[in-house]
Amino acid sequence: MKISSHAVARMLGAWQEGPGPAHQRLSDRLRLLILDGRLPLGVAVPSERDLAAALGTSRTTVGTAFRTLVEHGYLATQPRTRATVRLPDSTTSEPPVGTDTETLDLSFAAPAAPVEILHAAFASALEQLPRHFERHGYDRYGTAELREAVAHWYVRRGLPTRPDHVLITNGAQHALALLTRVLLSPRDKVLIDHPTYPHAITTFTQARARLLPVAVTSSGWDTEQLQAAGQAAHLAYLIPDFHNPTGMCMPTRVRERLGLACPTVVDETMADLALDVPGPEPLALHMPAVISIGSVSKSVWGGLRTGWIRALPSLLERVEKARPTTDLGTPVVEQLATAVLLNEHQTQRPDTLQQLRSQRDVLRQALTEHLPDVHVLQPAGGVTLWATFPEPVSSRLAAIAPDHGVTIAAGPRFGIGGAFERNIRLPYTLPPSQLVRAIRRLAQAEQALARGATGRHTPAPIA
Repeated sequence: MKISSHAVARMLGAWQEGPGPAHQRLSDRLRLLILDGRLPLGVAVPSERDLAAALGTSRTTVGTAFRTLVEHGYLATQPRTRATVRLPDSTTSEPPVGTDTETLDLSFAAPAAPVEILHAAFASALEQLPRHFERHGYDRYGTAELREAVAHWYVRRGLPTRPDHVLITNGAQHALALLTRVLLSPRDKVLIDHPTYPHAITTFTQARARLLPVAVTSSGWDTEQLQAAGQAAHLAYLIPDFHNPTGMCMPTRVRERLGLACPTVVDETMADLALDVPGPEPLALHMPAVISIGSVSKSVWGGLRTGWIRALPSLLERVEKARPTTDLGTPVVEQLATAVLLNEHQTQRPDTLQQLRSQRDVLRQALTEHLPDVHVLQPAGGVTLWATFPEPVSSRLAAIAPDHGVTIAAGPRFGIGGAFERNIRLPYTLPPSQLVRAIRRLAQAEQALARGATGRHTPAPIA
């Protein structure tokens, strides 16, 4: 498999930025693309001449960068063929002295399971299960119990909803994949927040869609830019409710004015995690044709793989017909347990919200103490901080951080074109003591990076 020089140039983004000679900056950025999986193993990279032309730099710069990658085991060469991507034989190293063996994971933005609440929900689900035994269990729309519970969840938020406006899925990511299959064709344009959820980017790129990023800045969403991009897009994917990764919440005035011209999918996975503001109203109140997706993975537990789509019945019928190519329905017991959780309002628990506020404050204080040059936005809700470093070190930091006992999600995984090298996403879902230790270790990793150390760890999974 080959990759074009123009595709590599787009992924490299602003590779010229940063200290050191040009060939070093280029080899560093190419190495990070390999570690991050954006340059797949075994792919043939462009020739030196083609890549130099696409980047507007000299062939000498590209050739020197390639030779550096070969020397360090990231490219394999053979006579009269293009170099191919590989990884060094050893991708791990011993933790430095003084670091214990426990690695703290900051790549997963996921809450711990509320044990007693889950036990009670599944106990109730098992009591209800026998009435489903006479059915075949392959319900591509979902059980009546959960569709009604989801509809009532929307009604409580001020949005009239009937059960026939709801289809149950295996999580919000599954919902987005189903909608992508139904609504998009290759080369269609998709408007996205920038940054946005990495698995959404993957879903759209695997469908061979073209992405139209619209920046979410510290000031929030730009209505005019969104509307202009919506004119050219075939689909929009937005996260207005405690945006992942920034934690921002789209104001009511923006929701009222938005009115995009293209079909719009809204991810409401974080809607019940309001920390400093009232719970947001559904965007569908202002844009009735909005397609809403949601789940309980962030508000209850990631292991409960149950989600939904709220849309017009005519669209849900198309989704239901397309579904059998991937699955035949969501497990019944999990659906019944989720219905209990929604009906008993367990997705918005005051004690959990207070715990998240406390952990968020601990994380911010640890950053102030150990990484004082890092800037973070104050999220209105959700489970993550979006941290900005003074220099574009994000991918390099992610590659070396496991050597110091912590894993992180680098900023470029939340964007396209090499964006967000100064950012990392930091969840505050771990206990306070672990959050403090994780930031101390991250500070140690940054110090090692400043001394010239490099890492070879491949990217951690993200949730």
